[in-house]
Amino acid sequence: MTLQLFELVGTDAARPFSPYCWRIRMALAHKGLDHGSIPWRFTEKAAIAPHGSEKVPVLLHADKSVADSWEIANYLEDHFPDRPSLFGGEGGRAMARMINSWGDIVVNGGMFPMIVSDIPVHLGPVDADYFRKSREARLGRKLEEATAERDKSVVAFRRSLEPMRMTLKAQPFLGGAAPNYADYIVFGGFQWARVVSPFRLLAEDDPVHAWRERLLDAFDGLARKSPGFAV
Repeated sequence: MTLQLFELVGTDAARPFSPYCWRIRMALAHKGLDHGSIPWRFTEKAAIAPHGSEKVPVLLHADKSVADSWEIANYLEDHFPDRPSLFGGEGGRAMARMINSWGDIVVNGGMFPMIVSDIPVHLGPVDADYFRKSREARLGRKLEEATAERDKSVVAFRRSLEPMRMTLKAQPFLGGAAPNYADYIVFGGFQWARVVSPFRLLAEDDPVHAWRERLLDAFDGLARKSPGFAV
């Protein structure tokens, strides 16, 4: 079996930080699939162009390549049915699709303005310049202007997590008694923030914080081994 994963890194190849790559890291660990990691940086688009993508993650399996975290998760589920299921059946897969969109828009989209100015320091000069120009164009303002408001905007962000918080008061994971891909979707965003920014997104007494800590301790410390901030 040959599995290779293109993962976004900066100057430290041991610090992968894409929330979408973390979704797949956790998915591979869930299925017990060994894989190699191919470090990839923002301006190295030529390296993944042959695989039909401009973004990571990209999974290589034998002579096939799969891009996009949701597509990769489905590929892993369908091609390794003898391994633990990521979704727990087709109903779980259908519900995870909604969580995938919620994670993209509410979780990743909500935290992005609060951590964005902390990211360039982890990048080499060329990538930092690319990141700043492209993200400032997306935001319509300087990165530092976006994060200057984070002490106020974090209140609304925490409030947006209430559906997740209520779920975690009834069960330890979004997947129920054990984590599944729904957990990895949301966890990817929090691991992204933990790796690139010292800003505290969650209060320590928040059930979401406790959930994140449980996942950091899962899979023999896979996520905690990646260098990050204690937030």
